[in-house]
Amino acid sequence: MAPLTGTRRFSEAISEGDGISLIAEVADPASARAAERQGAEGLLVRERLDGVREATTLPILWVGAGPPAAAREAGADACLLRFTGRPGDEERLAERYAEATDLGLDCVVAVSDEEELAEALERIDPEILLLSARAGDDDGDPLEQALDLLPDVPAGKLAVADVPVPSREAVLALERAGMDAVIVDAGNVAELFGGEPPAV
Repeated sequence: MAPLTGTRRFSEAISEGDGISLIAEVADPASARAAERQGAEGLLVRERLDGVREATTLPILWVGAGPPAAAREAGADACLLRFTGRPGDEERLAERYAEATDLGLDCVVAVSDEEELAEALERIDPEILLLSARAGDDDGDPLEQALDLLPDVPAGKLAVADVPVPSREAVLALERAGMDAVIVDAGNVAELFGGEPPAV
């Protein structure tokens, strides 16, 4: 089992400091190092990537397939759990949440509407929520959908937006609304950060 070697927990990384945190999706160690230099506060990986854990001190969010143990074995500090609303999903979500907690992982629970948010809060009361548009919903603006859901997130919880952010202005809109973090492409961190990133 790979050790957790990040210098901070994922929850701490996105709650510390002023403003919104950028979570950079990376595909290799080079993009992980670049994202850290440019001011990202955390990284997102969709599959096991050799060398990424060793390339950075940033906490890593695992959104790949498989149980929380897969995230732990990949050296991640947090894992994503999705609430699908299918029959039996509540029990599976609670089991996965308990497993992740036992492994020392932070849990990020993805929700896409008020009903899913209410169920997730009632079933497991997660500290971190990922707000995103429902898959296949082409009618609304994903940014607006995430912002509409944000007021229903209780005080003291951390909210991460999983929406397209085409500009620094979109990041600032999320920040003004009270979003704690947003997922971005690693290649866009410097542009979306704005100004000079902090020294690392």
